[in-house]
Amino acid sequence: MEPGSDDFLPPPECPVFEPSWAEFRDPLGYIAKIRPIAEKSGICKIRPPADWQPPFAVEVDNFRFTPRIQRLNELEAQTRVKLNYLDQIAKFWEIQGSSLKIPNVERRILDLYSLSKIVVEEGGYEAICKDRRWARVAQRLNYPPGKNIGSLLRSHYERIVYPYEMYQSGANLVQCNTRPFDNEEKDKEYKPHSIPLRQSVQPSKFNSYGRRAKRLQPDPEPTEEDIEKNPELKKLQIYGAGPKMMGLGLMAKDKTLRKKELLCSLPDKEGPECPPTVVVKEESGGDMKVEPASPKTYLESKEELSHSPEPCTKMTMRLRRNHSNAQFIESYVCRMCSRGDEDDKLLLCDGCDDNYHIFCLLPPLPEIPKGVWRCPKCVMAECKRPPEAFGFEQATREYTLQSFGEMADTFKADYFNMPVHMVPTELVEKEFWRLVNSIEEDVTVEYGADIHSKEFGSGFPVSDSKRHLTPEEEEYATSGWNLNVMPVLEQSVLCHINADISGMKVPWLYVGMVFSAFCWHIEDHWSYSINYLHWGEPKTWYGVPSLAAEHLEEVMKKLTPELFDSQPDLLHQLVTLMNPNTLMSHGVPVVRTNQCAGEFVITFPRAYHSGFNQGYNFAEAVNFCTADWLPAGRQCIEHYRRLRRYCVFSHEELICKMAACPEKLDLNLAAAVHKEMFIMVQEERRLRKALLEKGITEAEREAFELLPDDERQCIKCKTTCFLSALACYDCPDGLVCLSHINDLCKCSSSRQYLRYRYTLDELPAMLHKLKVRAESFDTWANKVRVALEVEDGRKRSLEELRALESEARERRFPNSELLQRLKNCLSEAEACVSRALGLVSGQEPGPHRVADVQMTLAELRAFLDQMSNLPCAMHQIGDVKGVLEQVEAYQAEAREALASLPSSPGLLQSLLERGRQLGVEVPEAQQLQRQVEQARWLDEVKRTLAPSARRGTLAVMRGLLVAGASVAPSPAVDKARAELQELLTIAERWEEKAHLCLEARQKHPPATLEAIIHEAENIPVHLPNIQALKEALAKARAWIADVDEIQNGDHYPCLDDLEGLVAVGRDLPVGLEELRQLELQVLTAHSWREKASKTFLKKNSCYTLLEVLCPCADAGSDSTKRSRWMEKELGLYKSDTELLGLSAQDLRDPGSVIVAFKEGEQKEKEGILQLRRTNSAKPSPLASSTTASSANSICVCGQVPAGAGALRCDLCQDWFHGRCVSVPRLLNSLRPSPPSSPLLAWWEWDTKFLCPLCMRSRRPRLETILALLVALQRLPVRLPEGEALQCLTERAISWQGRARQALASEDVSALLGRLTELRQRLQAEPRPEEPPTLPSAPASDPLREGGGKDMPKAQGLENGDSVTSPEKVAPGEGSDLELLSSLLPQLTGPVLELPEATRAPLEELMLEGDLLEVTLDENHSIWQLLQAGQPPDLERIRTLLELEKAERHGSRGRGRALERRRRRKGRTVSPPSPVSGAAAGLAGGLWNRVPPGSPYLEAGHPESPHIPKPVSPSPRRWPCTSRLTPAVVCPPQAPE
Repeated sequence: MEPGSDDFLPPPECPVFEPSWAEFRDPLGYIAKIRPIAEKSGICKIRPPADWQPPFAVEVDNFRFTPRIQRLNELEAQTRVKLNYLDQIAKFWEIQGSSLKIPNVERRILDLYSLSKIVVEEGGYEAICKDRRWARVAQRLNYPPGKNIGSLLRSHYERIVYPYEMYQSGANLVQCNTRPFDNEEKDKEYKPHSIPLRQSVQPSKFNSYGRRAKRLQPDPEPTEEDIEKNPELKKLQIYGAGPKMMGLGLMAKDKTLRKKELLCSLPDKEGPECPPTVVVKEESGGDMKVEPASPKTYLESKEELSHSPEPCTKMTMRLRRNHSNAQFIESYVCRMCSRGDEDDKLLLCDGCDDNYHIFCLLPPLPEIPKGVWRCPKCVMAECKRPPEAFGFEQATREYTLQSFGEMADTFKADYFNMPVHMVPTELVEKEFWRLVNSIEEDVTVEYGADIHSKEFGSGFPVSDSKRHLTPEEEEYATSGWNLNVMPVLEQSVLCHINADISGMKVPWLYVGMVFSAFCWHIEDHWSYSINYLHWGEPKTWYGVPSLAAEHLEEVMKKLTPELFDSQPDLLHQLVTLMNPNTLMSHGVPVVRTNQCAGEFVITFPRAYHSGFNQGYNFAEAVNFCTADWLPAGRQCIEHYRRLRRYCVFSHEELICKMAACPEKLDLNLAAAVHKEMFIMVQEERRLRKALLEKGITEAEREAFELLPDDERQCIKCKTTCFLSALACYDCPDGLVCLSHINDLCKCSSSRQYLRYRYTLDELPAMLHKLKVRAESFDTWANKVRVALEVEDGRKRSLEELRALESEARERRFPNSELLQRLKNCLSEAEACVSRALGLVSGQEPGPHRVADVQMTLAELRAFLDQMSNLPCAMHQIGDVKGVLEQVEAYQAEAREALASLPSSPGLLQSLLERGRQLGVEVPEAQQLQRQVEQARWLDEVKRTLAPSARRGTLAVMRGLLVAGASVAPSPAVDKARAELQELLTIAERWEEKAHLCLEARQKHPPATLEAIIHEAENIPVHLPNIQALKEALAKARAWIADVDEIQNGDHYPCLDDLEGLVAVGRDLPVGLEELRQLELQVLTAHSWREKASKTFLKKNSCYTLLEVLCPCADAGSDSTKRSRWMEKELGLYKSDTELLGLSAQDLRDPGSVIVAFKEGEQKEKEGILQLRRTNSAKPSPLASSTTASSANSICVCGQVPAGAGALRCDLCQDWFHGRCVSVPRLLNSLRPSPPSSPLLAWWEWDTKFLCPLCMRSRRPRLETILALLVALQRLPVRLPEGEALQCLTERAISWQGRARQALASEDVSALLGRLTELRQRLQAEPRPEEPPTLPSAPASDPLREGGGKDMPKAQGLENGDSVTSPEKVAPGEGSDLELLSSLLPQLTGPVLELPEATRAPLEELMLEGDLLEVTLDENHSIWQLLQAGQPPDLERIRTLLELEKAERHGSRGRGRALERRRRRKGRTVSPPSPVSGAAAGLAGGLWNRVPPGSPYLEAGHPESPHIPKPVSPSPRRWPCTSRLTPAVVCPPQAPE
């Protein structure tokens, strides 16, 4: 038994070569280079350079092919022998009327072929039985011992194999039981054979491939239609696993009734009447039933028997046509005893119609057999019939590359149950050989092999007129590694064959799938082959070297003689595999390799190779022949002649064609062709001489190359004739080569004649031309050898050597060793000439002097010797000798100068310059150079350390030390280096100390730094850090002087000056005591400025404190004012101090500030009056006829205010959207108790509106400003804001005085009294419903009572802190707003009559008070008087109420959203204070929003917000609130 597939051991790997780019450019040259190594393995693999990647040129969409079908276990030779044996033994038993059932032994089918072979090897059946050696047979079949398997094998052998072997040996059938399969119990261990002729069966579908062969599985019951369609089913009697399968209705014949039925069916009447056919069926109970069938003639009956679709079911009694019944009966006589008696025991053969008595047979049969029976003669003839030749068949389906790839990948993935790229190559290899060796499993694959590239297109780019190639494709199309180019390269033999031989000169394409294989073979004419894998999965190769080719053939013939007996040229059919392990076990050397995509595989002449594909891939292959192939090609023709195999081309014709044009041949090829031509001419002379000796003298010339190959083939050996052939006048259809002159015909020699291509005189002439071409190299080589060896004593010139080298190039001589020596000699001579010219030119002064050529004296002498030894005459050798003489003279002079040291430096320098001009390095010149460098270095050190010299830097000192290390040592040099090192160490130490002083966090006082600088002055080195320290100390002294000067001036120093000094002092690396004092003063000034900013500036204000404190000088221009406000929003605006004409220097002079402030007040007043006149002329947005024009007002949002909701500023008289600005809140102004503020006292309602352009600050109370001024007086620093605040304070006090004087006048006092009476009268009137009230203090005087409104109002307008908290809005606020709306019709006025003389001064005072950025009670009192003196502004009140309603609605929605966010964040809202209504909400908002450190939060501060508390509620009213700050302008939000 063969070893199992699991025991498959991969052969060793073949050589793998990776050429460089230089090697890769010559394909055939590189293959010739690696041939000595690779040829020993038969195959090799070549990996091209990594960047050699030819594009795939096949037109994928148009590529269609029909693959071959391969059944794997029929490829292997030994497996095919076994299958053939099973076919034969199955046929034997089929003839006997039984179907073969293969038994199972130890859970595997019994190998009947191996059993038969082993029995024969052990001496035969009788010998084994006699010696009881069946156990040994079981052991050789690899069955385990001790299970009595030997007896079981004997039983199977006797029942199945032995009868067949007896018939094969020629003896009659001898058996104990002719029907070995009738026993039902024994049949249970058998399996039916069911092996049809394998090559005629269609391949199995790939989607249902079988891991077990179908012949070993229970077959489905065949129907009548199946039996009719499949001729193979007619040959088998029984199907399925059972012994007989009676259920199919396939009944056996009973031969005992054949003759009786025939006699009984004879008619009484004479005449050739055809009897009816009698069909005998055996019922299940064993009874016989005879049924008549339709009558048929004898011939029809015989044809029915041989081609019946139902074997064993019918028995037709055949009558011979044109014979009488008596003659018909007499013909039934036994062929053994020639008697016809005992006809009930007379058997009729179903094959030849002979008759035999059952007792006349050897051995006699005990009874008539059932079923079809054939006599021993027919059985032997059938079993001796040779099997049909094996070959592949084509598939019926045509594929594209895509469809074939999908099929191949699906098959592999399903077979291995994993993705195709994850299947290991080792697993596929083991599984392939397991399947190939198995007779149980029948796996079928398809292989697209031998596809013609001429028809379908090559995978490489090809230069033709079909399509335009890109430059990259053009490069690969002309590459020698392109398989379309390699066979026709100049060094290739095949380029001399005109015909495009498909597969040899024209590549073939191969599309493979997993397990598709190519069998053991060698190439046609034993040529080389090259295979390139374009893409896809690897291809596994096996190779055997040419030396073992005959050994491989012997092993395969020895192991499978049956195959070679029927097909002697089996190995040339490419249809047979044999396991490499089997070959290796018989001594055949085998190698393997996995060819991956982008790799080449080369097979060498007569190297057997085979392999299989690991998966879906695309490869291309072609043959090529080099000069070294020619002897192998000649031997191959002799081999073909012995095998009588046809040639692909005529070897003689190829040799003669190359010999006809020797000048076109490569020299190596010419030499090889000459050698082959010489052998061929000698053989032709011998053959023609033998022809003359036979007496054939007639001859005629024949141009054999013009004849088709089939018309010039030897009828004996099939060789294609070219030089000569023997023909016959009487037999013109055939000819023979001169090696078979006796096999032409039986005609007389006088009728035979010679057909020749060349005469025997022409052949030597061709041989001579080849010799001249081949020996031209020898002539040239002799010339070169004489020139290089100087054999005649004469050195050749360079021109003569170049002529020899040029001749070799022109005549394409091979790159031999002699040619390489010539090239080396020329290169060396040319290099010497160039070097000599450079040496000589290096001594010549001038611009063309070559200074780079430097050689030592020893090299000069060696160079001179080299020139003298070259086999080339050069006139430059005299110049080189002259240089050598000059150098030797200079050497002597230099030695004398060095011996007389100390010499003068000038003399040494001049000697050194002369030595440099020589262009040769003299040892003494180096000593001179060292002495000169030493003197130069000492001189430089002396100059650097001289007291009068400029101090050198540390880098200079270090450079001197480094240079001194390379100077030749001497006592003076050592002393100078020590001094330099000491000085450098001291300097670096002081430099480090200065660096620490400059970089230290703790700064040193000036005295310490001055001491360090003083000590470092004594070091004669420039120290950068000491210098920086000195400069820092000088800057510190200048800074101290500046501080003294500014502190001792006439005025306090300005803050800017102090800040500049502090910034400079901080940057100095010196500890300054004055710096701490200045920093404290600056910090105090900044603290005051911050406190003032919090007092005046609104939250997120776009103004600076100085701008707020200064008057608005350009208030007269509406567009300018508005653009300034917008520019401030964007950070583009110039400050008010610049508009006042104050420069930075003016701000340092208090007088300039005061003068500019006074002028600015006047400009502001004039400007606002002009602005009021301008804005008053603008159309009211409340009027329905308002249209857009350039005169319209523009809100801060950039739009024109129109319709309801617009408000007019009381100061500038301009219009704004109520939703875009901060507006007064009526509800807050009415919250005090009724006795102090009745609802109908409309002149006290807070309806005054100042736009954000007019009201730029919080407008604190005068008391707060006075507190800031007190703090300012304590500052030793002057601030511009301080001067501005003083001017503002003086202006406010002045206005307050005039206002109080006006209010105290008799007329105004009377008007105030009347207002008080009116309020009291309104308080006394009963009210149907009182609004919610706030706890408040008793009513105060009108001035004080009305005075507390504007300051908080301004504060609320800016910060937005006075917006009522949505969580704390009183439930009755909505009803309060409705109540106020209902009271509007009841408001009447004016309630006072103001004379023009009284009104005008008050309005002027009111205007000036509104311009002040200060809150004064007198301002509010004047405003109430002016309000009472005119009708109530109902339109403004309605607008304010609508805005407040919309704001309340939106605030509640935002409050609920805020509450939800707070709850999510886990916050808790502090409980409200026990204050009712909006005041509590406002208080909470102010308390939370006023920034820390605000003056409003200081205890007892006059401007601190009096937040209502349970114990002491504040009497002050809360300011109006707005939804938006003036710094943020946006459209109103929609309510939630």
